[in-house]
Amino acid sequence: MKKLLARTTAALATAASLVLMPLAASPARAAVAADHPGMTWSVVNKGSDGTVQPSSDAVTDAYNGDTPASETLPVLCLRITNAPLPASVTPDFYTGWARGTVAATPPVQGSTLTGRAVADALCAQYYGPGWRMAEFHDGRYGPDLSWSGGWSFWAHGYLPENTRFWVAIDDQAANPWN
Repeated sequence: MKKLLARTTAALATAASLVLMPLAASPARAAVAADHPGMTWSVVNKGSDGTVQPSSDAVTDAYNGDTPASETLPVLCLRITNAPLPASVTPDFYTGWARGTVAATPPVQGSTLTGRAVADALCAQYYGPGWRMAEFHDGRYGPDLSWSGGWSFWAHGYLPENTRFWVAIDDQAANPWN
């Protein structure tokens, strides 16, 4: 009886492992690549005080995206530090103060930007905690910089000229992940 029970238990374990093996051997579902055109900006001004103005330009399409996700460009990153407004910057709706520092990642294919969290993590990976992808509305103006504008902003930092950057926009479908 013991032998029969042992053989039956072994047979059931083998059968169960054969049934479960296809589930365990199945590859994890791959992340879907982003395939929507993304919005991009470029540098339009540099100040003599270490400030830079990334901005929309004639190529930018803030409503539909302007660059295919198959393109490879740096991500524009921002770290808000509540830096005081420099005397050289007069913020308004279209040219706000971002209250921090910008930098660019090495170029990445837009299709890898499958969500805002992915882009933010890329900035944090290269520059550290508190860094995230810059967003269309990051420029501030008005009393105590309490109002948010769009289309452009000033920040401290260095960005290469003649380069386009992936920039997020929260209220339009103009990101590679849309």
